[in-house]
Amino acid sequence: MSYFKYNNKNIYYEEVGIGTPLFLLHGNTASSKMFEAILNLYKDKYKLVLIDFLGYGRSQHLNKFPINLWFDESMQVIQLIEHLRYKKVNIIGTSGGAWTALNVCLERPDLVMKVIADSFNGETLESDFCNQLREQRELSKQIDEARHFYSLCNGNDWEQVIDNDTNAFCEFANKNTNLFRKPLTSLKTEILLTGSKKDEMLEKHFKKKYSDIILKVKNGKMHLFDTGFHPAMISNAVSFANIANSFFSLDVIK
Repeated sequence: MSYFKYNNKNIYYEEVGIGTPLFLLHGNTASSKMFEAILNLYKDKYKLVLIDFLGYGRSQHLNKFPINLWFDESMQVIQLIEHLRYKKVNIIGTSGGAWTALNVCLERPDLVMKVIADSFNGETLESDFCNQLREQRELSKQIDEARHFYSLCNGNDWEQVIDNDTNAFCEFANKNTNLFRKPLTSLKTEILLTGSKKDEMLEKHFKKKYSDIILKVKNGKMHLFDTGFHPAMISNAVSFANIANSFFSLDVIK
């Protein structure tokens, strides 16, 4: 197991495969274990870099999460890129990891070639987001499949991790703070926004939010899958990998 220090705390990471560095960024309540089933689609073409963000998975767990999780996580990614001495990397961030990925290229565009931001709620959160999230999270704790996923990703204290995540999310939403510290109009990195039209975990108007982002950035595209659960990167695994390869200018999977 490999770790690096971030603010004197241990963060887990793993490198798999060969090729151009590709960072895979997990979403809220998850860890890099969420990618295990799809690694074979990427590891022959990329040097995959997996990270468990601070507070999740095999990284050091916390009593409380920072309010702006996705900015703090972007700082973790930037530090890991520098720790591994990569000059430039590609990034796929899914769900909450999409906000992290976009924050990375806003803060350090010199370190990023291209970014795919998958299955997220755009640039802003709805006014009733917190109430919906708390209800959804409490219900999920009663569902065996969700409990298994939480435990697989975060270990025996998974419930504390989920509560920490929910509390940080809601505190952030209540402050009505922008998800990005820098305006998206300043983003120079080429980005691809992806998602599923059938994703029940995303806000109803996420497609409109995607379009709004595309209008703001200098070099953005969008691809929506007709079917699939949350996140599209997992539910449309092979098709998604082909689109990613094309976007990153590599051969598609036959």
